Amino acid sequence: MSTAADPLGTGPAVNVGAFQWPRSFWLVRHGQSAGNVARDAAEANGHTVIDIADRDMDVPLSELGAEQSRALGRWLGALPPDQRPDAFFFSPYVRARQTADLLLEAAGVERHSIGWHCDERLREKEFGILDRLTVHGIRQVHPALSEQRAHVGKFYFRPPGGESWCDVILRLRSFVDTLSRTHAGRRVVVVAHQVTVNCLRYLLESLDEAAILEIDRRGDVPNCGVTSYEAAPDGDHPRGMRLVRENFVVPLEQAGTPVTAEPDVPAAPKP
Repeated sequence: MSTAADPLGTGPAVNVGAFQWPRSFWLVRHGQSAGNVARDAAEANGHTVIDIADRDMDVPLSELGAEQSRALGRWLGALPPDQRPDAFFFSPYVRARQTADLLLEAAGVERHSIGWHCDERLREKEFGILDRLTVHGIRQVHPALSEQRAHVGKFYFRPPGGESWCDVILRLRSFVDTLSRTHAGRRVVVVAHQVTVNCLRYLLESLDEAAILEIDRRGDVPNCGVTSYEAAPDGDHPRGMRLVRENFVVPLEQAGTPVTAEPDVPAAPKP
């Protein structure tokens, strides 16, 4: 029987101190996008501007990105019923929404049977004046900003009209609070973007600047890669969530689907 704490009747919520948390939590980066492909071509040819007409929020998945999304969706659908997601949150950007749609379709899950939430707090980091510029383009068009970013570092650097990682973290604090209040005991998938995934990790694992930038330096988040957590009722883990998988791409590998890990646009040198 469902209760207020467990609206789907999936079992008791997990209490950690004064908070309640999802039972399982999957962070998923969207599938490869047309922007990822265009960025790679622009960088390879030494162009200053990425040749893509869409606004960043309107950039769709590539054909490979759709294939990656279906591969991960089939893996989710093959989980035992009591382990499958029962709630999805996704960024309003087209590539994230398409990924979530394809995950659900391939998993064979009816949308009316789960929680289905578009949340603007999960949107991509806003690049402001640097939007659509390659690394070469940023250096050529805005050399002073390129130098400032190298000095300040990506965690604190905010391009004019854009966001720093700290800005993204600030809006995600509100999202995490909402999640703890409304989805205790649930099995939640979040489909978002590379910086969003890393900034959520910063919050869920109680990291600092050095720790999250070290994770970022180790490599880009794979498209349709999964970083997952489980509730830790013993309270031994930060935020009450225990890291289970990091950038998990086995579902894609098992399906024979190429794994990609391109930075989002625009890219910038890793510090």
